[in-house]
Amino acid sequence: MIHPTAIIDPAAEVAEGVEIGPYSVVGAHVSIGKGSVLKSHVVIEGHTSIGENNTFFPFSAIGQVTQDLKYTGEPTALEIGHHNTFRENTTIHRGTTAEVPTRIGDHNLFLSYSHVAHDCQVGNHCILSNNGTLGGHCTVGDHAIISGLSGAHQFCNIGEHSLVGGCTKIVQDVPPYMIVDGTPAAVRSPNLVGLQRRGFSKDARRAIKTAYKKLFLSKKLSLTSLIDELEQTESAQEPHVQRLIEFIRHSERGVIR
Repeated sequence: MIHPTAIIDPAAEVAEGVEIGPYSVVGAHVSIGKGSVLKSHVVIEGHTSIGENNTFFPFSAIGQVTQDLKYTGEPTALEIGHHNTFRENTTIHRGTTAEVPTRIGDHNLFLSYSHVAHDCQVGNHCILSNNGTLGGHCTVGDHAIISGLSGAHQFCNIGEHSLVGGCTKIVQDVPPYMIVDGTPAAVRSPNLVGLQRRGFSKDARRAIKTAYKKLFLSKKLSLTSLIDELEQTESAQEPHVQRLIEFIRHSERGVIR
């Protein structure tokens, strides 16, 4: 299952049945789980651990050294889960320090030219569309979608079940369950269609919509004051609204409004 032109370091751990296509390169400290496929011209390097049933399309560069100028040359890591797809020219960099690896969860889709920088933490069932870019130390919650040509500043958090529109500039945290779009980015509406597709109940969607109206349609009060008002309503008892409030309260960069 390994093409004769592929270069596989003898120290690499490649599970039985892994397919490695023409002119691909696998480095010494790489481990690849069963069922994974490397198309042609894939390069995987560094201390990179890859789970099962991942697919890498041509010219994807995985586990490359961090671009962080603080990097001093020590061994750092990238951890990839299961059932992910990395399309053409995707780049995923490993961490800056040995203590914190870059992590990719399960069932994610990275479209062409998407980029995940050092120390990022990406959850499960996420999509980065073409040219979607994450700066260093970003976190992405489960089921988040980042549309094409959108970029996130380093240290930004993108909440679960959120949707970032195309060509959006992200310099603050994206609240969960919301659609964010534009430059400068703004919350446009709750992601009601996405939530319905993922099985959120009608009551949960209604409570999230109420929270959206309370928190993001009023520009006169601080978010802290608006949260205090929201917590006096019945909607605040809904678990997803509680999660939204928690996300905002713990934001270090501030939340997009």
